Amino acid sequence: MTDQGTKVLSFPSPVPSKADYQRVKSSYSIKEIKQLFGLSEKTIRRWTEQGIIQAAPSSKAPDFVYDFNALTQFRRVRELRAQGNSIRQIEAELQGQLNLFRVETPRLARLLTPFEEALLLHEQGDPNAAEHYREAISEGDNVAEAYCNLGIINLERGQTASALDNFTLSLKNDPRHVEAHYNLANLYYDAGDVQLAKLHYEAAAQIEPGFSLVYFNLSLVYHKLGDLDAASTTLEKYLQLEPEDEDLEVLNRLLKAMKSHRSV
Repeated sequence: MTDQGTKVLSFPSPVPSKADYQRVKSSYSIKEIKQLFGLSEKTIRRWTEQGIIQAAPSSKAPDFVYDFNALTQFRRVRELRAQGNSIRQIEAELQGQLNLFRVETPRLARLLTPFEEALLLHEQGDPNAAEHYREAISEGDNVAEAYCNLGIINLERGQTASALDNFTLSLKNDPRHVEAHYNLANLYYDAGDVQLAKLHYEAAAQIEPGFSLVYFNLSLVYHKLGDLDAASTTLEKYLQLEPEDEDLEVLNRLLKAMKSHRSV
């Protein structure tokens, strides 16, 4: 979502946008993992300290960071939660997998895959990243992720139609790709198609109920559609997931205003 002004005019008070497009990255902070997967910081840290989830080696970062391999583990957590498993059950499952595959041998260096190379080039702002994403797609290497990130590059180039095609192809390869659903929703919102934006935001929320930004954007959409009940419910959900939001005071006033309009 790119229009910082008009998309919040329908709200009873000004609210900053939190609707940035999401790409798959080579590293994630604890805050980003928490925001994307709805896990508590305490759980993420405990799993890392116990070696259940591997943090990326980094001498510069002041706190844990997680690479793409760790991201696939967190996606496995998402799948287990969707199956109705509790955090304790998921932890036992992950611990069992860790013990099953742990090998007491020195870690060997390995070459980067085309997708991993593309990730690094993308974060360095190298224009060759797009070509490496296309190579990853042709080799079947993380195809959905590659299409998703190629869509971000095309957006940055102003090629909206190509970005739409990329996000759609990402979902064709993985119908449950949260970032692709979220990005398509943002794209449709910016294009003025609020109903299609709603469809993809709701899909992202169903796949990952802990993805906080989805609820903020859904609140925008529901309010634009005149559904104040749904708008206030989703904003409440966002505030539950992000109780330390820097705009907390403004958001609480907004929620109060929406509830007062509902009671009129």
